[in-house]
Amino acid sequence: MQPDEITLTDQDDEHCHPEMVPEPLARSEAERLAGALKAVADPTRLQLLSMISGSAAGEACVCDLTAPLGLTQPTVSHHLKILVDAGLLTREKRGKWAWYSIVPERLDALRGLIP
Repeated sequence: MQPDEITLTDQDDEHCHPEMVPEPLARSEAERLAGALKAVADPTRLQLLSMISGSAAGEACVCDLTAPLGLTQPTVSHHLKILVDAGLLTREKRGKWAWYSIVPERLDALRGLIP
């Protein structure tokens, strides 16, 4: 037996209660949440979510998000696309600019992961 191997005995079985462990998330839901978590695992994207959710109108134009972050419009648009693809934001084209708003239920799902 290797030093870090664990051997279970019949006595150990009496302490195991698999029925007391909740069912795991459905695989599809776990994959969806993992994609959203991956999307927010970036400081710029967290800043964007914070700015959009905190805006008075509940939405923001990409043109208003570049200066506060000190980033170019293409860079901000790239980050916004990732958030849209993860289902955390919606995008509405108005003229030559795109406006973004939070998808509340998706953000709530992420908040619900932390008790």
